[in-house]
Amino acid sequence: MASLPNTYEGPVAIAVIGGTGLRELPGFTQVASLSVSTPWGNPSSPITILHHECKHNGKVVAVAFLSRHGAHHQIAPHEVPARANIAALRSIGVRSIVAFSAVGSLQEEIKPRDFVIPDQVIDRTKGVRPWTFFEGGVVAHVPFGDPFDEGIAKVVRECGHSLEGDGVVLHDRGTLVCMEGPQFSTRAESKMYRSWGGSVINMSALPEAKLAREAEIAYQMICMSTDYDCWHDSADVTVEMVMGNMKSNAENARRFVTSVLDALAGDEHAELVNAKHLAGGIKFGVSTPQAHWSPEAKKKLDWLFPGYF
Repeated sequence: MASLPNTYEGPVAIAVIGGTGLRELPGFTQVASLSVSTPWGNPSSPITILHHECKHNGKVVAVAFLSRHGAHHQIAPHEVPARANIAALRSIGVRSIVAFSAVGSLQEEIKPRDFVIPDQVIDRTKGVRPWTFFEGGVVAHVPFGDPFDEGIAKVVRECGHSLEGDGVVLHDRGTLVCMEGPQFSTRAESKMYRSWGGSVINMSALPEAKLAREAEIAYQMICMSTDYDCWHDSADVTVEMVMGNMKSNAENARRFVTSVLDALAGDEHAELVNAKHLAGGIKFGVSTPQAHWSPEAKKKLDWLFPGYF
């Protein structure tokens, strides 16, 4: 295939963050590949711009796709440059993100290959991942009581339920435990997370969701269960098990994400996709008077929010 253009002029408000399998969404065409450098380094992969003609209105929508773990899955969970990923997406105009993740199930009713739309997160990362844009001379405190965007989640749930007759099994809500990795849980940890009310577990939701909130981007994760975590007596989780279920359910995953992107392209969701409900909110969280910002912090935040402060 000929190399793609390295620039793109049109608006790109929606992004998908996920694994390489989701690059081949049915009906989507790759039109550009962007290499964006940010003050926080380079993102996990080039950002692929995809075009898709929506079924319900014929509108051609542009979607940005970024591979969280790199084009060849070479980046470990604790090495993912989440700040660069989110900053790069915002810099090209992205204001809403649908993130895809494989997860382990912590509850019997969430079976392998089921989908879950989480509405809460428990943070079990260990502080080795940079998790904020506001440091080194400027402090901000950002509300995170509801870590996912309920407006995006509502659209995602409707799309998932519309596919239930075609093999998609959807759980509307759940508490996602985000652990450090790259090792899987011990049995004692897995049982503890169950006792806390955890629904599923992964290594990817944080700090991704926190940084999206700081960047005023509407963020929702779609989780696909690939295994019962090691609390279950069926079998210990293995990479082969995870990848086997991912491969077996790949078609459902692609149809689900495609349906969501189709729905979000509707004119009725324009303000939601552009996160108008989040715009300007970060200004209220900044505690440091601008006159006292360090030059380095100001330079970085001016890059992330040009003309904002």
